[in-house]
Amino acid sequence: MASVTLLAAILLLAGRRVFWPFVPRPGSAAAATDTVWGHIGRRLGRRPRLAWMPAAGLLAVLALGLGQARFGLSQTQVFRTQPDFAAGQALLSAHYPGSASDPALVLTRPAGVAAVSEAAARTPGVAQVLPASLSGGRALVPVVLTAAPATAGAEATVQRLRDAVHRVPDAGAMVGGDTAMDLDTLASTERDDRVVIPLVLGVILLILVLLLRSLVAPLLLVATVVLSYAATMGAGTVLFQHVLGFAGTDYSVPLLAFVFLVALGVDYNIFLITRIREEVGTRGHREGVLTGLGATGGVITSAGIVLAATFSVLTALSLVFLVELGILVGLGVLLDTFVVRSIVVPALALDVGPRLWWPVRQRRP
Repeated sequence: MASVTLLAAILLLAGRRVFWPFVPRPGSAAAATDTVWGHIGRRLGRRPRLAWMPAAGLLAVLALGLGQARFGLSQTQVFRTQPDFAAGQALLSAHYPGSASDPALVLTRPAGVAAVSEAAARTPGVAQVLPASLSGGRALVPVVLTAAPATAGAEATVQRLRDAVHRVPDAGAMVGGDTAMDLDTLASTERDDRVVIPLVLGVILLILVLLLRSLVAPLLLVATVVLSYAATMGAGTVLFQHVLGFAGTDYSVPLLAFVFLVALGVDYNIFLITRIREEVGTRGHREGVLTGLGATGGVITSAGIVLAATFSVLTALSLVFLVELGILVGLGVLLDTFVVRSIVVPALALDVGPRLWWPVRQRRP
């Protein structure tokens, strides 16, 4: 509301002086094709297929890094430096069973304590079952695991423990604790990914279809944004695990990065493709694509650099998941600005030709 009302009114009141010291005059604006991006567009126009295919191939190669991704950070891995509690937990683990300082907690009815304790003790990976404590009509049974908390081995043991105590009749047993919480967080995150990602892509595709009145262009734009996201996650995975030495990627980061990068990537593509569509109506398809790229290149590039620099501030923080989010969004915005929006999309538009606007046929200028 502020952009389309307040800002517009201020610009009208201020007049051209708002652009001081380079005040534009009628007829003084340089042609869009005379800009840096106009020259880049002409180079793309000579052989568009030889431009977008290597660029898309580069993104696909970066996306291969996802194959070695590890997701989930334990409590001792969420900080860039080792806090006191992590040092203490490591010392305890050296002399006692792995989860002695952070056992799994089985909540059950008091009548089922004996059967639940027996079932827990028979579970592979359980080192010790401690005496139960009663509170509020419930019994809490601490179960010490052999594996360290929040590790793959501990999570597997918790899953076996759940299966074992759930089979105890009339106990109403539930397994909690930090390792169980991490396991539930992973399951919840995977469920969120299956729901949110298709929903976001579907809504964006629908908006692009309504905006462009086309089917081909929206599908291509969504495909480029998804490829850019996959490339960002792949490159980020390699950077996190092999350069920065992180244990993995936090569960929450991929979905948050997806929401940011897809929204921002589609924003930039909308700026570009709507200007191209306007120019195509008066200049023809080829000249419209080149003019649209030249006219929007500086604005989108500036916005991308500012946004990437803003998110890079998160890399100075101590929490690993914020550092990862800042790196992914910054890297993704730069890839989208300088590779996807600058090379892949305009070169694809030139290569596909007027079929880009199917089923609506563009009128001849």
